Amino acid sequence: MSITDTKLYTALVTPMKENGDIHLDNLASLIHKQNEAGNGVLVLGSTGEGLALPLEDKKQVVKTAASLNVDIPIMVGVGGFNLRNQIEWIEYCHQFDIDSFLLVTPLYAKPGPKGQVKWFKSLLDAADKECMLYNVPSRTGSEMSPLVLKELADHPNFVAVKEASGSIEDFQNYRKTAKDIKFYSGDDGLLPFFAMAGCDGLVSVASNVWPKATHQYVDWCLDGRGPELLPLWQECTDALFSGPNPVPAKVLLHDKGWIENATLHPPLTQEDVEDISILKNADNMIQRWYEENS
Repeated sequence: MSITDTKLYTALVTPMKENGDIHLDNLASLIHKQNEAGNGVLVLGSTGEGLALPLEDKKQVVKTAASLNVDIPIMVGVGGFNLRNQIEWIEYCHQFDIDSFLLVTPLYAKPGPKGQVKWFKSLLDAADKECMLYNVPSRTGSEMSPLVLKELADHPNFVAVKEASGSIEDFQNYRKTAKDIKFYSGDDGLLPFFAMAGCDGLVSVASNVWPKATHQYVDWCLDGRGPELLPLWQECTDALFSGPNPVPAKVLLHDKGWIENATLHPPLTQEDVEDISILKNADNMIQRWYEENS
């Protein structure tokens, strides 16, 4: 199954017990909900707190996700600043029934264009599966260089980009540089704009809490109906980012009874969501919208 056969990937939260251990039953339940909605799943991205988890916990997440025999594609996040560790992580994941990798620009080091090309080529060469490259300068401290796309566009494992800079101009420049690569928005609320600019799908936080509704939202945006969805979806997705991601999403999932705890790994904390009523109101609005339009 190719990455690009699926238009919506859920950047899945990683449910935990009160002591911080992975809640494997809740993890399986969340993946099954995404399977019912027909959404691909990305585990261990930034929404999944991938960089905060101990290696053994990350291994548990991948092993569990790959064991569920679901019909949807499973993508695994690869991120950090130690190249050898990232390659070892990719090689570990090869033993499991996963479909693809998400490769993020190096963190903290702020490499130049040629350093980025070497980094991504090393990871692409190590992978035996398709890969989506991830541009998220607000988290990594550096923007993906267009040279990466120019130099690596023909690499057989490079098939897609997750663009989360928030810039339509950057997105359009990337598309011109790599015309055969598929592009996914990494910003739920900006999808109507990115869809009009020609993006191919969404990697979503919102679909954690609204899996079926977000699936319909993506379909409508890609069909050119995004502008009519803007006021509602912009307001509701903004609510999911009223605190550091994934704090609001976990708080709402716990309130809905989908996960047992809203536990997060430090430095994240539930205390950064001071008013859950904003989230509950957004949840009610999206549920009404979906009931009226499904």
